[in-house]
Amino acid sequence: MIDHVGITVSNFEQSKSFYSKALSPIGYVLMMEVPQSVSGGKDFAGFGAPPKPDFWIGGNAADIQPIHIAFSTQDRAQVQAFYDAAIAAGGRGNGAPGLRPHYHPHYYAAFVLDPDGHNVEVVCHAPASSDEL
Repeated sequence: MIDHVGITVSNFEQSKSFYSKALSPIGYVLMMEVPQSVSGGKDFAGFGAPPKPDFWIGGNAADIQPIHIAFSTQDRAQVQAFYDAAIAAGGRGNGAPGLRPHYHPHYYAAFVLDPDGHNVEVVCHAPASSDEL
């Protein structure tokens, strides 16, 4: 089981702002910051749904190799809310909210590229609820 994951960003403050806004619809908040003076390397910010952060960013790096990361939710409306918030925060659409039945019949996801080109996904694996039909 994965406890937490971290990615490198080129502009720490810009990415901290982006993730604070983009992940808020799925219940993630900025929970912890570790400055370079404490870490000995770079600034870090930890996001998560309380009680602990499980997604970390670290910056300011020059040569970013974009990765893909997916967050899960139990609600399709949160997928849409994430997409809208991420676009409003400066992300670029990389797959509008919708079904991806090639993965499985209920795979409902949205994809956004963050300021460094990391492909951020929010996915709901549950069937549509009666209010979503």
